[in-house]
Amino acid sequence: MKRHLQIFFALAAIASLLLSACGPSGGEIAQSKLKRVTAPDAAPSDLSELVAGNNAFAFDMYRAARSSDDNLFYSPYSISLALAMAYAGARGETASQMADTLHFTLPSDRFHPAFNALDLAQRPEQASDVSKKQRFELSIVNSMWGQKDWPFLPEFLDTIALNYGAGMRLVDYQTAPEPARKAINDWVSDETKGRIEDLIPQGVIDRLTRLVLVNAIYFKAAWEYPFEESLTEDGPFKLLDGSQVSVPMMSLDTPERLGYLDREDFQAVTLPYKGGLAEMVILLPDEGQFEAFEASLTAERFAGILSGIETQSVNLTVPKFSFTRDLSLNKILAGMGIKDAFDPALADFSGIDGSRDLYIQAALHKAFIAVDEAGTEAAASTAIVIGLTSLPISEISIRIDRPFIFVIRDISTGSILFLGRVVNPDSDGE
Repeated sequence: MKRHLQIFFALAAIASLLLSACGPSGGEIAQSKLKRVTAPDAAPSDLSELVAGNNAFAFDMYRAARSSDDNLFYSPYSISLALAMAYAGARGETASQMADTLHFTLPSDRFHPAFNALDLAQRPEQASDVSKKQRFELSIVNSMWGQKDWPFLPEFLDTIALNYGAGMRLVDYQTAPEPARKAINDWVSDETKGRIEDLIPQGVIDRLTRLVLVNAIYFKAAWEYPFEESLTEDGPFKLLDGSQVSVPMMSLDTPERLGYLDREDFQAVTLPYKGGLAEMVILLPDEGQFEAFEASLTAERFAGILSGIETQSVNLTVPKFSFTRDLSLNKILAGMGIKDAFDPALADFSGIDGSRDLYIQAALHKAFIAVDEAGTEAAASTAIVIGLTSLPISEISIRIDRPFIFVIRDISTGSILFLGRVVNPDSDGE
């Protein structure tokens, strides 16, 4: 045990010397020597397979997270991406459960480069045929916040640096968990332009926390066909229970060429954002069909809906809305199949630090959406809080080399069966 600890801390010291650097707010950063690959070698088929898996998870998550009477909004991409970073350190059954639930089907040597390529491909600046004024704003950033002096494996740091562009900010959860929590929340707020505040509630991070993996995503885009503000007026909106509420309803001033589909149990309409690089797809189940349609909605059915949409002249009225939603993902993901990762006795994240002492303490998600006459603003962030199953046991050496007293007792009753002392082990007492 002692030798293992010596090796453990020696590796930590070496990693610290090789990887230390100074970074922005959030303190010292343990940087991999490797830089992010900006032209990853990922086959188009790998990107297609990754997107298909992420989309399948998106609708799986919808079914798992929906409630009967409340709004729901989340970024499945943010959740998948944050969990992909944790997946880089998962091994054994923990990794298998994560892959099955998240639909991560590519082998690891192709999976992480594919995620990198997908992230880079989604950036609006990659569209050379669209002017800057027509591009939507999309920011996707990742970060890692690790316990200082903890022996994170260089291979893990390299994987995250190469494919997710994140260095590790070193904090001190062990003695100062609250300042670390505030630093992470401040980073999220900055990256989402203040739309996501207090992602990690007080008490979630504690002295057992060793690593927090964070993704933040921010999106803002103007409609290709803006709604005329003067036409917005309060109107009725029917609720599932049959009652109505009055909400601001936006209307186009003239019919526009929009994607449209009319089927037996629903209608679909697509609203393009300026520049044609993104769109909002609205699915409107027929009255009385919402629950049935919702239950039937899968990635496959959604793909079929998209394939059937055709351009039509559409006069559209849609509610103006804005809200923020929090999702605690522990129970949701466990119910979907990721069980071992949240179980201190079963989790295997040995790819992070070489031990099996880490598990996911909390998986948190928060998302904001605002839809108005001009366009859409959305932001989300996901935090995967990874901690120790228990505090490390310090190695203690003790020599019983002087007189001592001893007791032999029955544990179940507490009854002392024998009591004695040893003042001279060499004496037989006769």
